Amino acid sequence: MRFDLEPIGVVRGGRAEAIDDDWDRETAVIELAPRFGAEALAGLGDFSHAEIVFVFHRVPDEKIETGARHPRGRADWPLVGIFAQRGKNRPNRLGVTVCAIERVEGTRLHVRGLDAVDGTPVVDIKPVMRGFLPRGELREPEWAGELMAGYWDREG
Repeated sequence: MRFDLEPIGVVRGGRAEAIDDDWDRETAVIELAPRFGAEALAGLGDFSHAEIVFVFHRVPDEKIETGARHPRGRADWPLVGIFAQRGKNRPNRLGVTVCAIERVEGTRLHVRGLDAVDGTPVVDIKPVMRGFLPRGELREPEWAGELMAGYWDREG
């Protein structure tokens, strides 16, 4: 089975290059594709956060991972499967990030903390709702906490 996705928009602004860490200081605009009107974003400004699904469009075919690797290439972290990490070299190149909504202006969604670069194709936008947050205790390995220590800000 195969699915074809057509971007619903594109990231404008923010970083030009995907450099790890300190993403919370980045602001960007998601500009909807011309086939959408402002009504597609109606009501989204009532939410504090949105979940953005996007494509790591700069990852070449030869860099795709299907097995295991050390996150960020750090040999001191365990060798883990591509589906046990959030790296960009994923089989379908899909990224998902929860970011803060700053405002909605017509067909433009202004966000903060989106870890996607200028020109990134966006395939979906979903409001973050408390009912969809994890239920029960959240568990993660120690290396994951170390990896994320400065991801959003340099203060950790």
